[in-house]
Amino acid sequence: MQIFESPKIRNIAITAHGGAGKTSLTEAMLYNSGYTTRLGKTDDGTTVTDYLPEETKRKVTISTAMAPILWREHKINILDTPGYADFIGEVISTLKVVDGLLMVVCGVSGVEVQTEIIWDYAEETHLPRMIFVNKLDRENSCFETVVEQLRTKYGTGIVPIHIPIGKEADFCGFADVLTQKAYQFDGGKPVEIEIPPEIAAEMNDYRTYLIEVASESCDELLLKYLEGAPITDQEILAAFKSGIAAGEIFPVLAGSALAGIGVTSLIDALIDLMPVPIQNEDELSHEPRAFVFKTLADPFVGKLNFARILSGTFNVSDGLYDMNTGQEEKISNFIIPCGKNQETVTTAKAGDIVAIAKLQNVQTNHTLTTKGRQVPLAEPVQFPQPNLSVAINPKSRGDEDKMGSALSRLLEEDPTLKTEKNTETKDTILRGIGDMHLDIVAERFKNKFGVEVELSEPKIPYRETIKKAVKVQGRHKKQSGGAGQFGDVWLNIEPYADGDFLFEENVFGGAVPKNYFPAVEKGVREAMNEGILVGYPVTNVKVTLYDGSYHPVDSNEMSFKIAGSLAFKKGAEQASPVILEPIMNLKITVPEQYMGDIMGDINSRRGRIMGMNPDANHRQVVDAQAPMSEIQKYAIDLKAMTQGRGRFSVEFSHYEEVPAKIAETIIAQRKAEN
Repeated sequence: MQIFESPKIRNIAITAHGGAGKTSLTEAMLYNSGYTTRLGKTDDGTTVTDYLPEETKRKVTISTAMAPILWREHKINILDTPGYADFIGEVISTLKVVDGLLMVVCGVSGVEVQTEIIWDYAEETHLPRMIFVNKLDRENSCFETVVEQLRTKYGTGIVPIHIPIGKEADFCGFADVLTQKAYQFDGGKPVEIEIPPEIAAEMNDYRTYLIEVASESCDELLLKYLEGAPITDQEILAAFKSGIAAGEIFPVLAGSALAGIGVTSLIDALIDLMPVPIQNEDELSHEPRAFVFKTLADPFVGKLNFARILSGTFNVSDGLYDMNTGQEEKISNFIIPCGKNQETVTTAKAGDIVAIAKLQNVQTNHTLTTKGRQVPLAEPVQFPQPNLSVAINPKSRGDEDKMGSALSRLLEEDPTLKTEKNTETKDTILRGIGDMHLDIVAERFKNKFGVEVELSEPKIPYRETIKKAVKVQGRHKKQSGGAGQFGDVWLNIEPYADGDFLFEENVFGGAVPKNYFPAVEKGVREAMNEGILVGYPVTNVKVTLYDGSYHPVDSNEMSFKIAGSLAFKKGAEQASPVILEPIMNLKITVPEQYMGDIMGDINSRRGRIMGMNPDANHRQVVDAQAPMSEIQKYAIDLKAMTQGRGRFSVEFSHYEEVPAKIAETIIAQRKAEN
């Protein structure tokens, strides 16, 4: 593939709510630009960008895929992103490296949840946006209704530049407000026609509105407009493009991906209206600098890192230097991916996006340069924290090492996955964004690495404690011919609110020699680990050794360790033992209209509301506490309650006593397991 200079490149993320036709539009652009000779279909699993086994099986986009389109001597790097909330991390990392966002909205369903969520992320950085209203050939589709929805949500910057010709099954083309020309599409190709008289008045209204909005982004043009001075088409276009680049004007286009209506016009608009990658010409000659925004763990090719070239020029002969690790990396070529297909080049220039294979230590969020150079680290992508936890185990015994190796590769590929080993429950915990996310991770274990895993609900790390103080004796005596064993202790066992465990000694007169104190403490600790009621670790206990006796010949450390253990077990059983459960802090962010549902739901989970405050985006932030056992699937439940608009974070707070009836159930289940 030829090397393109920055002004001839456009980097565009294509996003949508699931089912709006985003991947079908990508496929239509590839077909109409001549990259493919047949139009792939999502339902058939034949599209260029949905090529992973999990994607063809489920007919949804899971991983961002790149598809360069060559058009009018330009290269448009289209990055087809997932449309489902479980894979929002892929969208966020992609938004970091593109210069514009093409948002696909269904002409029937209108603005949906994921559209709103992605819009909010784009708004944070004022990322330029263009909207394509798709499926206008479908029954009940309506361009005007969608435009009104968009304008209601996002303000006067929503500017339609197309007026559809025909509706639903009769939709056949559009009038272009910018060029003031009309087109009918025949086999995907535009044919210029006269502007239909029935939309002439509408064209004038749309044109007037476009000029008004464009003028507001340019003081000089606004003054001419207010004075009634003539304004040229070039002046309007320049101001319009300036408003788009600033993230203040959002052009809306009409079409149908499957029918091929408006696809080539959309490609033209991406070139003509969206900003070039490098605005400052000096950056073209700056030190080579690239940012890695995505990593793929391919079992055949190996690791594949995707990078945006931020400045300068990279040549394979110069090698690479990882600013994050301080290590050099060898490279044989740069890869230009189109779905699973690949072309190679030996040079990568500022503004382009490439993939690089088999880099040993490079990870997502790393900054690359060339040997001997020093460049600033790029600001990393802030990925959302995963809050849905499962326990993961290999289906076959003996596959633990294989699972561990595969898990390391998958964690490298997906920053929205986290794992940890719970030392209390012995579970390996895997955390993801949602249930579909974790289900697909399980499929990848099998498809990519040949190991089958089972996902289950994690065990709750319950603990036990006591509620009253007791004094108790522990005596160990054993004679078996020759030297025997003898240890005798008196312990004061009491609740302790200031920590997990405190051991003290208050022995007078040498009743227990000092050298046996550590053995007594060790015996108590071991007994605490074994539990009182059903084997959960014991916490919040203070133990004081205050008396005892010893034998000058038969006493030893083992004897006093056993005596300490016996004393604690006997005393703890008499000290009103109870089960404790972990209580978690929740920070829940939701639109105002869901507050009643959220508060009622938290109360139903034995939780309590600690406070609430509005945030900068006019959402409510609820601080709450709830038992871990009640929020195991809160990520799924919150999504259902808020149609995906809610977010939350969770962290451990403290332990509390379990209500008696629930404790009975826990004890019965634990005994059955044991």
